[in-house]
Amino acid sequence: MRQGKVDNRTKLIMLLVITAAAIALFLCYGLTQKNLGYFLPLRLKKLAAITLVSYSVGYSAVVFQTITGNKILTPSVMGLDSLYLFVQTVIVFFFQSKTLTVMKGNLNFMISVAVMVGLSWLLYLLLFKGEHKNIYFLLLAGMVFGRLFGGMASFMQVLLDPNEFEVLQGKMFASFTSINTGLLGISAVICMGCLLMTWRDNKKLDVLALGADTAVNLGVDYKQLVRKHLMIVSVLISVSTALVGPITFLGLLVVSLARQLMDTYRHGELTKSACLLSMCFLIYGLFLVEKVFSMGTTLSVIINFTGGLYFLYYMMRQAKA
Repeated sequence: MRQGKVDNRTKLIMLLVITAAAIALFLCYGLTQKNLGYFLPLRLKKLAAITLVSYSVGYSAVVFQTITGNKILTPSVMGLDSLYLFVQTVIVFFFQSKTLTVMKGNLNFMISVAVMVGLSWLLYLLLFKGEHKNIYFLLLAGMVFGRLFGGMASFMQVLLDPNEFEVLQGKMFASFTSINTGLLGISAVICMGCLLMTWRDNKKLDVLALGADTAVNLGVDYKQLVRKHLMIVSVLISVSTALVGPITFLGLLVVSLARQLMDTYRHGELTKSACLLSMCFLIYGLFLVEKVFSMGTTLSVIINFTGGLYFLYYMMRQAKA
């Protein structure tokens, strides 16, 4: 047992070293004394956004899989990505793209987060109660609403003027190149609040991973713990989506790799490794987009393509097992 702990600690240290190397490469590549004052602040801003998104996606994906007891589900099944695109589409459809362009970043951010968090919390409060309701009923409702919002958004997008749709298209993919600096402070405060609220829950989540009945028998308040973390997951995903845009497969990719790498049930180690892996993927992916592909593609395309391939590989491996 002791050897397993040391081994996992060594793996975390290796992940830290790899992440530090990625950060150093991202910040220092191509810098000279002449361009240092211009490029370094921009890269630091992107790094701050990457850190917030990595924590939000990594932590929420690990916890969501524990709550659902399913290792292929991520918070994206709740339809928050579709709801975000629906909100942006409604703004452009009814108020034209000028409103989306002129609208202050803080206002758009707060509207998006408020709608996503408000509707998800309402869904939790209405559906996750009663003796005969369970987490899978809630997931089914989330998937249905996600399809509904996605369909409504697609319908309105078809009716948009091509010029209006071009402006909207910039919100449909994750982007770290045009981040509003003022949003980083708000996002950091929200993420820090979520971190403080969940810091002491790792051991309870370890017990919850054994199953609902076992957790209840061991003294865990199952419904209170699940409701609390579902709400926190919705907040984290809403913040990361409103900050940079939707990233569908990142959570599944980093959590699956974290479980294979760490080979443990302890959430303290799983969440740390998932967050570090998320940072590595985002940093190296952004480096490829900017330096190799010369902005010819987007980061979300690379991540979703890689995540999709890994998902197919994972499903084929599970079928053979």
